[in-house]
Amino acid sequence: MEYFTFVAEKEDAGQRIDVFLAENLENLSRSGVQKLLEQGHIRLNGGSVKANTRLREKDVMDVEIPEVKETEILPEDIPLDILYEDGEVIVINKPQGMVVHPAPGHTSGTLVNALLFHCGDELSGINGEKRPGIVHRIDKDTSGVLVAAKTNAAHQSLAAQLAEHSITRKYNAIVFNGFTEDEGTVDRPVGRNPQDRKKMAIIEKGGRRAVTHYRVLERLERFTLVEAQLETGRTHQIRVHMTSIGHPLLGDLVYGPKKQPFSLAGQALHARILGFQHPATGEYMEFEAILPPYFETLLERLRQK
Repeated sequence: MEYFTFVAEKEDAGQRIDVFLAENLENLSRSGVQKLLEQGHIRLNGGSVKANTRLREKDVMDVEIPEVKETEILPEDIPLDILYEDGEVIVINKPQGMVVHPAPGHTSGTLVNALLFHCGDELSGINGEKRPGIVHRIDKDTSGVLVAAKTNAAHQSLAAQLAEHSITRKYNAIVFNGFTEDEGTVDRPVGRNPQDRKKMAIIEKGGRRAVTHYRVLERLERFTLVEAQLETGRTHQIRVHMTSIGHPLLGDLVYGPKKQPFSLAGQALHARILGFQHPATGEYMEFEAILPPYFETLLERLRQK
């Protein structure tokens, strides 16, 4: 257990206590501070306090931080669909339903567990013990291609390419409703939904710039098969952007209709193409993960309607 004491100075008056502590406690986010507040680990002038309490000059804050119980991430012999592998990178076709890295409620059966078994200690350590090799991610219910780094140098190179928006990422999605146009671009910022922190939303002020290019591949009566190409890579970007223009993804219970016409395991979204410059050689490489059976079956059903 670690203990800290802070005294609010004149310039701190009026600031929320959770904001103040997040700025003054190293390695602790605002949400982490709020959790400590909820658990009673933070006292203000000896008494309990809420996250939205405004500080006054000379207020005394006592903070206790419990020891974190780390969950050991174990290698698991889970089959991997490997599209490419060398000493720097490994490119995987992730199945729908697999979580990329361990998180609360998902400490096993993840892509990381499988990579640890397959690669051993040959994974980059930049993202820490819980996310070895993970440079980018796709949602649990999204299938398709992603790349993991085996060395720190490869990780840094891929991360830089992501930041520069030079990595090619093309997805196939089945969305509700028809389009009058054949292609278009959604350029609207995405951020946390202020009403539901588990969801993302279009946030005009304070959101991060997000750009999705889309084109129609096939019209399917009440639905459309589209290709969505990411220029940026925000959480749930395609799902939020397509919903914002009236085309939520089929099977998406978070951003789409609560009543869906098919019993799907998740949104009909597949990361089909990934292209990047190889971290060691600089050669441009592009990989394609063919549509999985669930996606092909769904398309056939829609074509018959």
